[in-house]
Amino acid sequence: MTQPLRHLEGELAALERQGLLRDSSPGAGEGLLNLCSNDYLGYAAEPWPRPGLASGAGASRLVSGNHGAHEAAEAAIASWLGVEGALLFSSGYAANVGTLAALAGPSDVIVSDALNHASIIDGCRLSGAAIRVAPHRDLDAFGGELSAARSARRRWVVTESYFSMDGDMPDLRALRALCDAHDAALVVDEAHALGVFGPEGRGLGAESGILPDVLIGTAGKALGLHGAFVAGSHVLRSWLWNRARSFVFSTGLSPALAAAIQARVERAREDEAARLRLRRAEAQLREGLAALGIPRAGSGRGPVIPWVLGSPAAALAVSAACLRGRARW
Repeated sequence: MTQPLRHLEGELAALERQGLLRDSSPGAGEGLLNLCSNDYLGYAAEPWPRPGLASGAGASRLVSGNHGAHEAAEAAIASWLGVEGALLFSSGYAANVGTLAALAGPSDVIVSDALNHASIIDGCRLSGAAIRVAPHRDLDAFGGELSAARSARRRWVVTESYFSMDGDMPDLRALRALCDAHDAALVVDEAHALGVFGPEGRGLGAESGILPDVLIGTAGKALGLHGAFVAGSHVLRSWLWNRARSFVFSTGLSPALAAAIQARVERAREDEAARLRLRRAEAQLREGLAALGIPRAGSGRGPVIPWVLGSPAAALAVSAACLRGRARW
């Protein structure tokens, strides 16, 4: 018999040599401090908050899978973020891929930050638009690309508001001004900022006093659940309802999960105590790492605290040492 997948063994061996091979080992064990979670407000370990509702939607929401719990959750999200509407997706990856592929197209130009998430990169590629990758947070480069794209059918600027590996932020106010000057739409992924920054935890756009044309968020970070959403105008929601393939061709989110998202949105909106605990934990960790002489880890703000070790092998070695309780640096 032939073995059409025989090449994968070699590919896996190459990943292992590069220190990039991962397995399905469980997460942090009992008694260990987990410093790699994005459960920023500490909600994820709590019991399921809304039992008694349907566990499944039963179909795509365009067919017969639209439930009142979906619409109530979307209304709560829209109210929280101060926009006209929102649309739930099964994951942040599905939200980014589906949204960007539905909005942009051939003859358009997308200017994307060099450190944007893989889901943004894939959505840009699927759109068929011309992609211009701007150096990370380089406003001059964004402006230059927009000027060069003035003959394009449409222009799009895509960025994260809080980058999950480096813990840094773009100048959203300046990006908003650039987009307005060049008749471009601003798409901002606030996945790691919602619940954490801004008034009522509404993210870095709200903190900066700007509103993107397309705001993408997730229930899998500070809300401690699963799923994601896109928020903006009524016309944006209607277009995505009809044309975002990762939404149209997926069974609707569980109504029980939608109800849980609504409850968590309402809770996070008011939970200044949790945000204060997070700020204190951030400060304590930064001070401790700085005292140990760890470079860069004490700079910046927010819960993402980068510790750059220089290679995958070094990172894996320190992680293993921490798990054994014998880390040295």
